[in-house]
Amino acid sequence: MFDKDMIFIRGKHGTYMKELVAKFNPEMKQGIFARNLDVYLLAPIVGKLYNRYVETDTTVDDETRIHAKQIDSARQQLEATYRMLMLLEDKDTLEVEERCNRAFRYDDNDEKRKECDKIFDGYMRGGIEVLYEKILASAKTEDDYVKNLYDFIVDFTERYKDKMDLDEIRVMCNLKK
Repeated sequence: MFDKDMIFIRGKHGTYMKELVAKFNPEMKQGIFARNLDVYLLAPIVGKLYNRYVETDTTVDDETRIHAKQIDSARQQLEATYRMLMLLEDKDTLEVEERCNRAFRYDDNDEKRKECDKIFDGYMRGGIEVLYEKILASAKTEDDYVKNLYDFIVDFTERYKDKMDLDEIRVMCNLKK
């Protein structure tokens, strides 16, 4: 898991990722995110929280990549996100034992992990779309850019602050107290 030489993000999601990392104007030191890896770390969480699962889109012939050295540096974070998604996905239809299998026991079984990887990638693409739509899609000026970023942070905070306690997390995971 996360042991490839390179991760490729293709199609419109590759374009969106590039734009999330790109400088909005020449005076800026960086874009919203410093690296593709930063987008990749956050996007699956945003995709899941916004319930945005997206299949691969190849309507745009574009791609961007994340190199193995960067992936290695974030392996623990990526694995934690992956495991969380596997525990939460299909909580209404799969028993907790099978969700635990997907999260923790299929790491070395490429065939069984294939569907899990697809879930992770779908939410990652969905999260990229959410980030792009909420922050960049309508930005025409620096002020728009800053306002959109601020609005996204406020929206995200309002959606999730003080709403998640341990009992609620247990319910989400179909675990008993």
